[in-house]
Amino acid sequence: MDLSVVIPIFNEEENIKNLVEEISISLKHLSFEVIVVDDKSSDNSLNVLKDLKSNFEFLRVVLHKNNYGQSSAIRTGILSAKSKWIATVDGDGQNDPVDIPKLYNSLIEMNKLNENVLIAGNRINRKDNWLKRFSSTNANRIRARILKDEAPDTGCGLKLFPKNFFLGLPFFDHMHRYIPALFISQGGSVISIAVNHRPRNKGESKYGFNNRFWVGISDLFGVRWLMKRSKIIISEEIK
Repeated sequence: MDLSVVIPIFNEEENIKNLVEEISISLKHLSFEVIVVDDKSSDNSLNVLKDLKSNFEFLRVVLHKNNYGQSSAIRTGILSAKSKWIATVDGDGQNDPVDIPKLYNSLIEMNKLNENVLIAGNRINRKDNWLKRFSSTNANRIRARILKDEAPDTGCGLKLFPKNFFLGLPFFDHMHRYIPALFISQGGSVISIAVNHRPRNKGESKYGFNNRFWVGISDLFGVRWLMKRSKIIISEEIK
């Protein structure tokens, strides 16, 4: 299997059907699976997913018994994945599925299939409201200055990376915002690729100014502490 696509969702009944259908078209030339992790939605998302499963053999659905947050949903999906390579996509439909094979093909073209590399999407033309753009842009600037993580848009949900390397990273709530920095701290590398970004047509964003900007800034100190105390251990078994 070439790729496991992990989609964390919470109350995305109006978006998940179109997203899965778009992915099925965009990845038709690859061997893939899609794992949607429902983080205890309170709407009709789970029933929509059950209907989709009857139409798409590649679709797997994992349900959280409680609402644990986006980072936990991502990790749950990755733990369940069958492929060596993971692509993460936001469940709101703002990431464009045509960019998933773009990231995967760039991995092949750069001959990095056997490397611990993160291919991170960079949303060039954001389609969010001004407050969301403001908080995200400023948080990115502060984060990049402090962590030097080589990623201009760490908040983009579209990412591609090796499963086992990710699972070796420190796990904590909101860690999905700091995947580039954590990759670098453990000896990995980060490559950013320009990707499309679409407006949210249905449903409501789960993040506002307080739980995006201020929470992100407060987490910076913990991530910086982790990076300073990380060790990259290189070893070899003698035959």
